[in-house]
Amino acid sequence: MDLFRHRRASSIGLPALVLLIAATGCSSADDGAPTSVPRPGTKATKLCQKLDTSLPRKVDGLDRKDPEPRSALTAGWGSPAIILRCGVSRPAKMVDPEVADGNDPDAIGGGVNGVGWLMEKRDDGSTRFTSAQRMAYVEVTVASGRDTSSVLVDLAAAIKKSIPTGIAD
Repeated sequence: MDLFRHRRASSIGLPALVLLIAATGCSSADDGAPTSVPRPGTKATKLCQKLDTSLPRKVDGLDRKDPEPRSALTAGWGSPAIILRCGVSRPAKMVDPEVADGNDPDAIGGGVNGVGWLMEKRDDGSTRFTSAQRMAYVEVTVASGRDTSSVLVDLAAAIKKSIPTGIAD
């Protein structure tokens, strides 16, 4: 059973997400590395193309600088880059009961400005967020050392406008 599909973030989950967002720490990403372009189905691709035209020019005060290879399914801002990939597969942690119950120290569910997210700390110190309860999964990776809270705030309006609520295929 997909607990993220049928459960709202608990009152403990959201404060924990905010705390982890504020606490993300210090390292840099290799901006020269190519970004893998997702290959979703037709429906998700159309939603992602709509999102691409709605994305803000700046995120966390950083100008948009899309990664290579260029695609309407990927976007980037700044250096080290904040990378958005639309149409990714549902992460395994999204259906992990430990995460849903708040018992996984490396993954937490919560929401920011009407967009639900699964937050995962990665081995390289970066933080990966994957949207939940939307018709296409949107993944945002933020390098360690960058304040992640404003990133999600800056992206929320475009995601709400372009990717309807529901369950992605």
